[in-house]
Amino acid sequence: MNKQKEKIRVIITGATGMVGEGVLHECLMDSDVEKVLLINRKPSGVEHPKLTEIVHADLFDLSSIKAELRGYNACFYCLGVSSVGMNEATYTRVTYDLTMYVAGHLASLNPEMVFCYVTGEGTDSTEKGKSMWARVKGRTENHLLQLPFKGAYMFRPSYMHPTKGLKRTHRFYGLFSWAYPILRRLFPRHVITLRELGQAMIEVVHRGYGEHILRSTDVVKLVQSKSK
Repeated sequence: MNKQKEKIRVIITGATGMVGEGVLHECLMDSDVEKVLLINRKPSGVEHPKLTEIVHADLFDLSSIKAELRGYNACFYCLGVSSVGMNEATYTRVTYDLTMYVAGHLASLNPEMVFCYVTGEGTDSTEKGKSMWARVKGRTENHLLQLPFKGAYMFRPSYMHPTKGLKRTHRFYGLFSWAYPILRRLFPRHVITLRELGQAMIEVVHRGYGEHILRSTDVVKLVQSKSK
């Protein structure tokens, strides 16, 4: 007799951005996800029976909503900013410091949580390379993996084809949507869909994965295992 899957109760950050919106869409569509909590600085405009949203201006101070963060077994952390125009101190503040603050609170409140963090291809695990953003992301990944979560997975996508019909697609991705079939054939190791990313996150909560750093090829493997 197959063991019944535990329903997913997930906290999502960054749902007002392209990646977070796409991941949220997959969670709302998936019957294995029974509850979604959004933590946003501004309203997402999304309504759904299994969706709760907390609009909270200061994500560096979660003390007033601490009780509302309990009882979840997954977090899909999709909050992130471009490093363009930022110095290292500012980028570290909004990338490393904020992520570790939120993740640290969630780990203490929900020890059975699986934490999925969206970084990017080229992240520097050595923390010593020339690219500032890659070093900061690498440090963030390394320290997230040290927190006492049930599981932590770092997703490093390259090109992500946007989900049709969603509102927050970056202009860059919108311009190149026509080329997706070609890019997928030419660069299958680097091209996925935003739909696949969301489904892979859901699947890794259920099954785990042999690696804690997941690239585009790992995302595809997880989605294929989900359909079996």
